[in-house]
Amino acid sequence: MAGLLNEPDPEWKEGGYTLPAAPREGDLREFFVSSASPNHFYIDEDSIVVGDDGVVRYTLVVRTAGGAMNVTHEGIRCASGTWRLYATGRAGGQWSAVRDEDWKPIVDNAYNRPRAALSEDHICDGSVPPRDRNEVLRHLRGEASTFMKSGK
Repeated sequence: MAGLLNEPDPEWKEGGYTLPAAPREGDLREFFVSSASPNHFYIDEDSIVVGDDGVVRYTLVVRTAGGAMNVTHEGIRCASGTWRLYATGRAGGQWSAVRDEDWKPIVDNAYNRPRAALSEDHICDGSVPPRDRNEVLRHLRGEASTFMKSGK
């Protein structure tokens, strides 16, 4: 059990990435986050990229009950159970890069619940390499096998 809380690969280096086009309504796939939240959560299917560095990058869209919309481009690293924010969306489909390049633990709390849901239900199978893009899409679309599903 020793070393489980350490960085899984101390030699890991993040690869390059390109910010995607602004999300289009037809590419948004709603996913379940929590019955306690009045917000609706979507991932832009067209933006999902599984990088050679093991990072799954995607655009997250959150619509509040009042109609406001937040758009972020983020990454999840299954091997370390962490996530990172790359950019926030602005009006007109532009991105504003963030200065904070730190990877943060995916903690299942109100703020991180969308990332926990994506990680646990759609992107990762624990701390092994992430699912490939097609498998992520199958999970988001509810097309994945239910043979091994937990009682969620």
